[in-house]
Amino acid sequence: MGRNLDNRVVVTGIGIISPLGLDVESTWKALISGLSGVNHITFFDPEPFETRFAAEVKGFDPLAYLDRKDAKRMDRCMQFAVVASKKAVEGANLRIDETNSEDIGVIIGSGIGGITTLSQQFQVLAEKGPSRVSPFLIPMMISDMSSGQVSISLGAKGPNFCTTSSCSSGADAIGVAFNMIAHGDIQAVIAGGSEAPITPIALAGFSAAGALSKRNDAPQKASRPFDAQRDGFVIGEGATVLVLESLPFAMKRNAPILAELVSYGATGDAYHITQPASNGEGGARAMRIALKRAGLEPKDIDYINAHGTSTPLNDKFETMAIKAVFGEEAYRVPVSSTKSMTGHLLGASGALEAAICSLAIQRGAVPPTINLEYPDPDCDLDYVPHLARRGQVRTALSNSFGFGGHNSCLIFKKYEG
Repeated sequence: MGRNLDNRVVVTGIGIISPLGLDVESTWKALISGLSGVNHITFFDPEPFETRFAAEVKGFDPLAYLDRKDAKRMDRCMQFAVVASKKAVEGANLRIDETNSEDIGVIIGSGIGGITTLSQQFQVLAEKGPSRVSPFLIPMMISDMSSGQVSISLGAKGPNFCTTSSCSSGADAIGVAFNMIAHGDIQAVIAGGSEAPITPIALAGFSAAGALSKRNDAPQKASRPFDAQRDGFVIGEGATVLVLESLPFAMKRNAPILAELVSYGATGDAYHITQPASNGEGGARAMRIALKRAGLEPKDIDYINAHGTSTPLNDKFETMAIKAVFGEEAYRVPVSSTKSMTGHLLGASGALEAAICSLAIQRGAVPPTINLEYPDPDCDLDYVPHLARRGQVRTALSNSFGFGGHNSCLIFKKYEG
């Protein structure tokens, strides 16, 4: 059964800070051109580490967007969130004032939060003692403060919180916002994800877990989802925020409508702290729920943006999950992993990929999966290798899966009045 169409939810603005660019246009252009945002780490000396590359955001100057005093009191992930939110609200032509501030909420997901600040202050504690630890450590560290800072910066007084579900965090923020708007609890939500995890401790931790690629000799070739020679994901950073609104709220102010968000499905594996459930059955359930709630069939999907991390088990099991849900349709629908270019933005990845689905619908193109050079017999779908593909995209599905067994699925459609 489909949802109640009296409460349709539309995307009216997108803000992106990514390893491919500091806005929607530069990021989309790089994606469609098949460019990689991965390179050797510049934030610290990576020489002692097994993995010495990442997908860094380049050229980001918080002072170009934020007051110096405010910027100084935000972790990098919070700076990303505030700037991406400002860009999204600007793109939506949304003016937040006393007439509507209570009708607009903020939900920004983050898997790790202010780990840059936490790492720096641990060093201060060790070298200079507890009296020198910053009084702003806690508000710069806790994951919910991206959402809090966005609310403060923009004056949005509706529900304001953070979703933390590992690499599903950004997708879940958008999904929860969708449900709240669809149920009539709120008129609009500034929703997305932000992450800035490229720190020595995070790099060491993911490396120790065996999750990262070690292709140091060719970092731009390291993220290779669905390729037989994939050896792990590439850690990345950035933020993406969508402005989601009820259709009447958007129409009342003649807002630009980029796409319609029509469904959200979420499940848990109840299986393992890092590995996906066998055969990707948790992800398959999330996709089935999303399709059912939207009143859609597999034949209705024109594009799947895969979670596609470039890890051996994830890519194999996600392929199996798509086959389980789509049957023979699985071989028809284009599936691509944009993580091949952006790296894995952890808690922000689902939000970025939701935006990419909206843009694919709006602009009539599917980004490629780059670095897919050696076919894996276990991964035999149409992964749009190497080159973007032009063509109408009416309906797009985005998968996000996370450590802890979190599975989230969002479905976007071309808006039809």
